Amino acid sequence: MERSISDIQKKLENHDAVVMTAQEICERVEKEDITIRDVDVVTTATRAIMSGTYAVMSFPAKAPFHFTRASKVLLNGVPTHVGPCPNESLGILDLMVFGTAHSSIRRGYGAGHLFRDMVEQKTIDVSVTTNDNNTFQSEITLDEMPYAKLHSTRNVFKNYSAFVNCSDIPVNTIFHATPFEPDMESATLSGCGQINPVKNDPLLQTIGMGTRVIINGGEGFVIGCGTRSSPEKPNLTGIADMHNMDPQLMGGFLTSAGPECIVSWAVPIPVLNQSILDAIITPDREIPMPVMDVDKRVAISASNYADAWENVDLSVKFEPSSCLRCKVCKPIENCPMDAIYHKNEKLLLDRNLCFNCGLCATNCPGNVFSAELGAVRVEKEGKMREVPIVLRQSDRKRALSMAEKLKKDIIDGSFKLTGTLGRIQP
Repeated sequence: MERSISDIQKKLENHDAVVMTAQEICERVEKEDITIRDVDVVTTATRAIMSGTYAVMSFPAKAPFHFTRASKVLLNGVPTHVGPCPNESLGILDLMVFGTAHSSIRRGYGAGHLFRDMVEQKTIDVSVTTNDNNTFQSEITLDEMPYAKLHSTRNVFKNYSAFVNCSDIPVNTIFHATPFEPDMESATLSGCGQINPVKNDPLLQTIGMGTRVIINGGEGFVIGCGTRSSPEKPNLTGIADMHNMDPQLMGGFLTSAGPECIVSWAVPIPVLNQSILDAIITPDREIPMPVMDVDKRVAISASNYADAWENVDLSVKFEPSSCLRCKVCKPIENCPMDAIYHKNEKLLLDRNLCFNCGLCATNCPGNVFSAELGAVRVEKEGKMREVPIVLRQSDRKRALSMAEKLKKDIIDGSFKLTGTLGRIQP
């Protein structure tokens, strides 16, 4: 059975379409058979560190003729790339900010933090060096920026990998919030498994040029495949207006190699044929999750996403009354989101900032923070070993919420399903 996106659009207009989240359909298929007649649209989502992200901004910094051109601009200390338009004597800055940029004045602060601060309408400090080596300071908020778009060079990989450190020394890496323990004592992971958008359409039959999606809570569009995309591991490029984003779906994540950028996507998948449905109903336990040596960046074993997401806690349990008042609070010291802090001698957890990474649950001696995070299976010297997961760089809890919201928005008509302008090849 084959059908078109226009067929499904008509069913949506007539309120006859069946819309389900990827999680719902995977749970339902465990109990009963699902056919293409049982579902029309499946909503998918992922939230993770996505280094391949940048923003393009244009805004006035001074009155015309105050300076000829800018040669260097910092936003909250985060370096930008000036141009490509020179805007000679117009007083306007055109900037590109890489998602992996680190502030030169604020330790642990990067572009991901900057993007969230902008969307929260915080005042951003602007430091400008002109081409004749004069300097001046200014301030700006997102509402005062006529143009601010978030772009991706590669986002939404069709799942990703788990990592261990096989060397005999700790390794600083973007794949851990603290130096990675040696001798394969712990594991970290990325990827939302069965609810990931490209996992549900691996051949990119419905995700193409012009597909309407949600990026960080705001409407965006797919514009092609990203860098390093391949048929085995496709990823996407996209664009979205920052003015309509939700700050809780973005931000900075501090790793032992510096701050990284968090991005969230929600994508509808029209069920056009059996091959799409077959991909949709593939559960976590059938989705490969390679285990990589973070030091050598080579695969050393194979696991699956059930090890990461079945029978685990998607968020951390918080019991502040169990606090032992340690001289140095490891959860505060190591939290990659700065979501844990003391206030008026009370230990607090900011759930709006929390990424549900689980690291605090692995280093709190008082069990103030607790969570079952699972383990990856690694074969070594002919024996299977379970390595505990200590950090998740994907937030499946919020991704599930995003898929639920997209489902609701499709049903009530506030999100319009679109076709594509053309197929894209990974």
